Amino acid sequence: MSFYTWKTDRLKRYSIVVILALFCALFLWVGQWSQLPVFSNKGEPRALTQGSDERSHVALTFNISWGTDKVHEVLKQLDAHKAQATFFVSGEWAERHPDIMTVIQEGKHEIGMMGYKYESYLELKPEQVSADLRQAAQAFEKLGFEDIEWIRPPHGHVDKEVLKIIEKEGMQAVQWSVNPRDWENPGTNNIIDQVMNEGSEGDIILMHASDSVKQTPKALEVILPGLQQKGLKLVSITELVSGSESETSQID
Repeated sequence: MSFYTWKTDRLKRYSIVVILALFCALFLWVGQWSQLPVFSNKGEPRALTQGSDERSHVALTFNISWGTDKVHEVLKQLDAHKAQATFFVSGEWAERHPDIMTVIQEGKHEIGMMGYKYESYLELKPEQVSADLRQAAQAFEKLGFEDIEWIRPPHGHVDKEVLKIIEKEGMQAVQWSVNPRDWENPGTNNIIDQVMNEGSEGDIILMHASDSVKQTPKALEVILPGLQQKGLKLVSITELVSGSESETSQID
């Protein structure tokens, strides 16, 4: 009787081990596919937060919603170091400054949008969010920028409902993985240290080129060659995710 019980117990333990192994294998398989650059999961859209860490690429991104002075200083630094970036601009700003949009494009930088009026989408009704996205798309199309794929929601404010609307309009939300909060002007060295300490393969770095930033252009004098010396290539968002596995975040 005891021998039979011992064999039964051993069989149970063996079954549990097999079940756990199968569960772990399934978990890893699902995790692998959830990292692919298809930014939705069973109907739940996600925001892009990071590219693959298997390639020595990093995306430097700049938000612009007002002002015209600092963007030229930022562009000058990017040109001096032959670095590519993605600029997220509001449709309203783009309409007011088509000449600067041309300069950004001529510098071979990528254009993304931040809606039209740069108002938090969490404070708008769904139909207002859709209307703002369409108004922005029309503004960019008139300037010759058609089929913009990437959008950074105004102020970075987003939830599941907003992501669904963005996806319905045929765009992909982009957030970030490194944020030195340069718009707070915390000090040039603080901006440099945070980017250089945190920036690595696959990161999306959030910075600004509105006139509110006073220290960013100076910080770029160190950041741009510093990242390149680390063996990192500064690329657009499109190149960051092209042909690679990318990370997305689930928005609650």
